Amino acid sequence: MKILVTGAKGFVGKNLIAELNNKGYNDIFKFTRESDPFLLDKYTKECDFVFHLAGVNRPKNENEFMEGNFGFTSQLLELLKKHDNKAPVLITSSIQAEKDNPYGRSKKSGEDLLLKHYYETDAKAYVYRLPNIFGKWSKPNYNTVVATFCHNVARGLDIQINNPDTELNLCYIDDVLEEFIKALEGRPTVQGDFCVVPVTHSIKLKKLAELIRSFKDSRINLNVPDMEEPLTKKLYSTYLSFLPEDQFSYNLKMNCDQRGSFTEFMRTPERGQVSVNVSKPGINKGNHWHHTKNEKFLVVSGEGLIRFRKIDSEEIIEYRVSGEKLQVVDIPTGYIHSIINVGERELVTVMWANECFDPEKPDTYFVEV
Repeated sequence: MKILVTGAKGFVGKNLIAELNNKGYNDIFKFTRESDPFLLDKYTKECDFVFHLAGVNRPKNENEFMEGNFGFTSQLLELLKKHDNKAPVLITSSIQAEKDNPYGRSKKSGEDLLLKHYYETDAKAYVYRLPNIFGKWSKPNYNTVVATFCHNVARGLDIQINNPDTELNLCYIDDVLEEFIKALEGRPTVQGDFCVVPVTHSIKLKKLAELIRSFKDSRINLNVPDMEEPLTKKLYSTYLSFLPEDQFSYNLKMNCDQRGSFTEFMRTPERGQVSVNVSKPGINKGNHWHHTKNEKFLVVSGEGLIRFRKIDSEEIIEYRVSGEKLQVVDIPTGYIHSIINVGERELVTVMWANECFDPEKPDTYFVEV
């Protein structure tokens, strides 16, 4: 199948082409503002499907709205008719098409052209009135407020909030791509006269700003965002795509002494915290027990001996562990426990606790195994 994508270098176009390639669609005609205009004649003659993504949404002159959103659409459809090509055409419109403003009128005009093309040629027409789309490769101060907020927060720049109670209707790029692939395969989601992306999210502007700021703060407080909440998960992925390339990494606070180190890696209110413990040869750490707090130990390097003793027993239980054979050892409540480095190099253990450490209620009682 030969697929024509207009606006191929735009936010949606770049993501779509990448996903089409992932799905095995590799015969793609990419048309952009920089393309030779004569190529459009060739592409419209040979294509089997058209993703018409090209458009104008932030011009210097309002007249460019009609030129980009109506004029180019007209040219595209006329060329398809010239070649008697009845390839389906998917056009990205906007919810702004319902409004009486220059942008909305230009998008509505583009819709009308495509519907007229459908009535005249019987070529399938898919009109998507899209809300604010966000995701990787979007442009700050151009595509969406999400891109602007992510870009600025990641760089420590101010963000402007005129009305914090403004309700945003957002659509994630991956959900858009999934729907577009369905349309390509003849299975679009239709509601009334238009096609829709069935998954959207609503959020107030103030909440959006707070959430994106919390992503930056998570590098300091180590709190992992709630990935069970779909919008949070998608926004966090988008935020990371805006990190400056020299700021992918960040330091953790290592608590070091003569025995080695203990470093907290991440924490969540719902699922506890993960830490990394490094012990030098011969060092014995732990020797405490918990009422409710429980842990999992995973030795990833070196050799260790994990010892247990029930608080009311003299019997000692031992588990020998090694980075050569990864195995998780549960630390049950009510058992005094310790971990000893019995090897000749540092012992590195990943430790998970079911709750984040609270100095006011540590639930940790020191006793020798």
